[in-house]
Amino acid sequence: MRGPGFIILALGLGLCGPAGALELNLPASATALSDERTELDSYDLPIAPYAGGQMPVISLEGHVSRQSWRVATQGLTSLQLLTPLREQLQEAGYDILFECDTLGCGGFDFRFETEVLPAPSMHVDLGDFRFLSARNGPKDHLGLLVSHSANAGFIQLIRVTDTAQSIKTDTNGAALAQPSPPATVPGDTIGLLVSQGHVVLDDLAFKTGSSTLDDRTSPSLQALADFLLENPVRRVALVGHTDAVGALDNNIALSKKRAASVLERLVSRYNVSRGQLSAEGMGYLAPIAPNQTEEGREANRRVEAVLLNTE
Repeated sequence: MRGPGFIILALGLGLCGPAGALELNLPASATALSDERTELDSYDLPIAPYAGGQMPVISLEGHVSRQSWRVATQGLTSLQLLTPLREQLQEAGYDILFECDTLGCGGFDFRFETEVLPAPSMHVDLGDFRFLSARNGPKDHLGLLVSHSANAGFIQLIRVTDTAQSIKTDTNGAALAQPSPPATVPGDTIGLLVSQGHVVLDDLAFKTGSSTLDDRTSPSLQALADFLLENPVRRVALVGHTDAVGALDNNIALSKKRAASVLERLVSRYNVSRGQLSAEGMGYLAPIAPNQTEEGREANRRVEAVLLNTE
């Protein structure tokens, strides 16, 4: 099955090692964005949705190839991108281990727990992406991620061959991976936003149960505002988070109010266009610290900036 306007061009994805070359057909409008190959490296391959604060993975080691492409086609859905690639993988002898679509993957949490090449090598729309993991024998595994922007599709393929092996698995064969908190480096807000696609605005403060933003000067908001003012086509989602005190529904509403407070601050004080911003709330579903301590609860009361486009 081919999506509308899906013109095929043969591209070689050759890798060293016993697994040999993998040949896939990509659209004629596909442009290579990244091609990184490492003789000995590691990759955590997702094999189930993000749930309960964990991403089930197989931790692999071996020859790792990280590749991505941009497909200059408007109106092509993530399913239309993925379907012909899935069929080709199955024809090449791969077994599909796991396949998911956006919320079925775990949504926001899945996107930021799995490995994604930094922009502009890869773009992921948080509202529409698809992922599959596949295996061709014991020494050839891959993860395929597809998504799109307003006028282009994006494909990422990470493949591990030769000495691939799983480690630290539970009784069901799924490796246990603790979620890693979003990294923050003082003074490097925009560097992290661009390289990782998201960053904690770590100089904001909220009290338990309050959506009121402290009135003091915020270097992270200043940096974000400067970035958006200099790049008017950029869009950012502000995602609020809470500690685990109270009911989930109330915390989701509160976290969205916190994100909205940051949005209003960026618009009113820093003159950022409202059209470049949106506000969302996750409640206490994505903690970065234990909620058993006051320090952990304070860390969890935060707002993150998520880069929505790379163009």
